[in-house]
Amino acid sequence: MTKAFWALLSALSLPVVAAPPDWLPRSVIYEVFPRDFSPSGDLNGVTAGLDRLHQLGVDVVWLMPIHPIGQMKRKGTLGSPYSVRDYYAINPDYGAKDDLKRLVAEAHRRGMRVIIDIVANHTAWDSVMMQTPEFYKHNAAGQIIPPVPDWEDVAGLDYSNPKLRAYMTDMLRYWIRDFDLDGFRCDAASMVPVSFWESARAEVDKLKPGLLWLAEAHDPPLMAKAFDLDYAWPLHSKLAAIFSQGAPASDLRAAWMEEREQYPKGALHLRISDDHDEERAIVRFGKGGALAASALMFTLDGVPLLYEGMEAGDTAESGSPALFEKLPVFWKIAERRPEFPRFYAGMIPLRRAHAAALEQGETEWLRNSDGARIVTYLRKGGGEEFLVAINFSNQPFLGLVDAAAGFMEVTPGVEKPQPAALPSLALDAWGFRIFRRAR
Repeated sequence: MTKAFWALLSALSLPVVAAPPDWLPRSVIYEVFPRDFSPSGDLNGVTAGLDRLHQLGVDVVWLMPIHPIGQMKRKGTLGSPYSVRDYYAINPDYGAKDDLKRLVAEAHRRGMRVIIDIVANHTAWDSVMMQTPEFYKHNAAGQIIPPVPDWEDVAGLDYSNPKLRAYMTDMLRYWIRDFDLDGFRCDAASMVPVSFWESARAEVDKLKPGLLWLAEAHDPPLMAKAFDLDYAWPLHSKLAAIFSQGAPASDLRAAWMEEREQYPKGALHLRISDDHDEERAIVRFGKGGALAASALMFTLDGVPLLYEGMEAGDTAESGSPALFEKLPVFWKIAERRPEFPRFYAGMIPLRRAHAAALEQGETEWLRNSDGARIVTYLRKGGGEEFLVAINFSNQPFLGLVDAAAGFMEVTPGVEKPQPAALPSLALDAWGFRIFRRAR
């Protein structure tokens, strides 16, 4: 049987993706670690920064876990925010419930949405839920166990228990009902049964239509009824391999194509180059590489993510063990790295001004004369086309791209757009260029 046959068979077996909220494809999501976002390190500090985020072009503010952190078996000085002691409470270091309500109301007043991180797969060892040990997974000796051996600071929840499912569903309803939140980013979503997510969503959505459900996973079945958006992990992994292992840039196209084959048409993916689990992109990829990576994520189909500090070129440590300490974003570093705020100040408005093509349009990959270093693709929609070219190497490029004439350069930061000389194409090391043509 041919490869095409198996691709068709796979496509027919995929779940039909549920329609996401109509505002989601047009969005930029911004991840906030309240501990490190502001000098005060609390929810009021986030509220104080909303005007800046709104001016930046942020649509959705994602708050990393806001709940009290467990003391028992905690990692580092302050513990992991993903070790939750009480799902119904707010970390006292972050403030009180009224502070969250004020944050949400102020975000809504600016036309932004707020989602919170939900860690449904596990809790802290001193969680209030330990009063009901049957909520947890046990080994053969009857001992409560972590979800995986090296996550020793948390205990795994057992979703074969209907009472646990009811508890967790009621908890999700609580945050929407009492705080008017706009959805959830669900940690380790694929480690929790799909059936729970589907039933919980059906119940919670009754309270407020148009909620965002973001899965920290790359798992097609989750996208059928439970989630609107998941992580483009394979694309992210290929991006990292280009910088750390010298993998060819053409692997990005291959990862994108494989993603298209695995998911139904219309599935949305979070495009990430930086987040709280790893070293900052600017550290892993260098300054030029970090901007090249962002150029990819902000011009591909899907929903781009900004992790706090990216817009300033921040290099404060991230991921383990920094996740368990207090390491505030060093916002003033933007004075020495003006190319970072300048990039986002240009890229986000460009994306928004041409939403039919750059946010919701079709993607068509183009051949070029050095596929090992250069990626080139079109974004098409609304009667216009955008050609994006990115150099994923530390050497300049002068070559050809399989594109016709009629394009004008619209790269953010280029003051006087000129007619492009396509199919000839020149790119600086780690450089990117964007061209537009009306159809």
